[in-house]
Amino acid sequence: MATKRNVIVPPQLKNFKNFVYLVWKHLNLPDPTPLQYSICDYLQHGPKRSIVMAFRGCGKSWITSAYVVWELLLDPSKNILVVSASKNRADDFSTFVLRLIQEMPVLQHLKPNENQRFSKLSFDVGPAGASHAPSVKSLGITSQLTGSRADIIICDDIEVANNAATQGMRDKLSEQVKETDAIIKPLDTSKIIFLGTPQTEESVYQKLRERGYKASIWPSEYPKESDVANIYGDDLSPFVGNNITEETIGTSTEPGRFTDLDLEERKLSYGRSGYSLQFLLNPRLSDQDRYPLKINDLIVMDVDVEVAYEKVIWSSDIANADLSLPNVGFNGDRYKRPSSTTGDLIPYTGSVMSIDPSGRGGDETGYAVVCMLNGYLYVPEAGGLKGGYSEQTLKELVDIAKRNKVNKIVVESNFGDGIFTELIKPLFRTTYPVTIEEVRHSKQKELRIIDTLEPVLNAHRLIVDPKVIKHDYQSALSYPIEKQAYYQLFHQLSRITKERGSITHDDRLDALAIAVAYWTEQMAASADRNMLERKQELLQEELTKFTDSFHKRNNKVSVTWI
Repeated sequence: MATKRNVIVPPQLKNFKNFVYLVWKHLNLPDPTPLQYSICDYLQHGPKRSIVMAFRGCGKSWITSAYVVWELLLDPSKNILVVSASKNRADDFSTFVLRLIQEMPVLQHLKPNENQRFSKLSFDVGPAGASHAPSVKSLGITSQLTGSRADIIICDDIEVANNAATQGMRDKLSEQVKETDAIIKPLDTSKIIFLGTPQTEESVYQKLRERGYKASIWPSEYPKESDVANIYGDDLSPFVGNNITEETIGTSTEPGRFTDLDLEERKLSYGRSGYSLQFLLNPRLSDQDRYPLKINDLIVMDVDVEVAYEKVIWSSDIANADLSLPNVGFNGDRYKRPSSTTGDLIPYTGSVMSIDPSGRGGDETGYAVVCMLNGYLYVPEAGGLKGGYSEQTLKELVDIAKRNKVNKIVVESNFGDGIFTELIKPLFRTTYPVTIEEVRHSKQKELRIIDTLEPVLNAHRLIVDPKVIKHDYQSALSYPIEKQAYYQLFHQLSRITKERGSITHDDRLDALAIAVAYWTEQMAASADRNMLERKQELLQEELTKFTDSFHKRNNKVSVTWI
């Protein structure tokens, strides 16, 4: 095709794969892989509304940057808008495009002229005519998209951890992406292309597919045939689907760049659920039965450290939902205020604080304070602390116990063989004398946590102070953005499954389960005692009836039974 400067594009470069080969050679990269070439095919020949869902690190953004340059090489009159989660990310994309134009000999004629726009934010290519819209423009998804016009819109990783952590954030993002359909030019050659990996089980990419976008999926491993049918369906890339055999199932789709061992290491790092999202690219909403602990089942209300109402009533009524709290649960999850409380404010039966000492560098020391009254469990404080066995961490735990007036400390002793308990005992002895008890567990952690918390949640007997929810969310903000959710108690609660290693971190949730288990065991023991006492009462009643009857028949002195 001839441009306005009469530059002829070689026929070979009308195939995008050939152009990517030239770009990779210019960048001194190894030859593009078969998987990368399959992404090239989809970008060139895919539908007008498409989603490139490829696992992290496979090079989809680099390929799509080359695609922008290639489109301008074929038709310099096009206007292309690049949108990303942040303005900096979008600017990096357009800067890379501009550098390719400046550095590659075959693209020299596309350099902007003196009288054209020329910045990393927006620029024109040399042969482009006068236009309100630049040849390439970059914007953040939260920027003002209204007023822009484009032939091609590239949405590169618009969903990231810090804009998809809560349901409110996801709803806002879903509304923002709708603007792309309003600013795309109404031409047969116009395209909207989304690139990304899902950050949550309720990814915006799933909603886009429900709105008619066609996805093509490149997972990191070749899936089983059952997963093709149940998870990916027709959206699985033909490159992946056509290479599934008994030998390839479970192996890397990019063995030259990501070995099976490398993927196993990433699986350990991300956890099963994180790996499933960002590498296996499971785009279907998981069966809710896999996630047995529901935020919906909690009761949220202010919790005093000394007294509570005798009875608290939960209701499913949406009117009781507290939408002011940061909600990291699934779509439809709501924190619920009680519909009513009955009885007087009376002292708790007791208050226990559990501690789950950190075992690895990235772990926290989890803690939870749980009070009990009439079978209801109240949580005035819970969270996680950095620092492991440091003096500051130990002192902070003592302070938490003191301000919550706990009666007993329960420490998980599996890690360190009780060393943590010996370190913290002197601090409690001098500052806040209280009984300290150790517990050990042999059952698989995920099963133990679920078996402990599920019955209490299902019965709506777990009551959490809203300050716990706010602090849980805010305290995790000190971690890298991509890891924040994994450290949050209520993210851990809503994402744990019975699979070993289903969540990356479980310290806060495990501490809550330990404290709840203490009270459920106490309640079970109390129930056993009550049952025994009741049986004895019934037996005594029967014996009394018998002696009275015997008396009447025989008119004898009374009998005393022992």
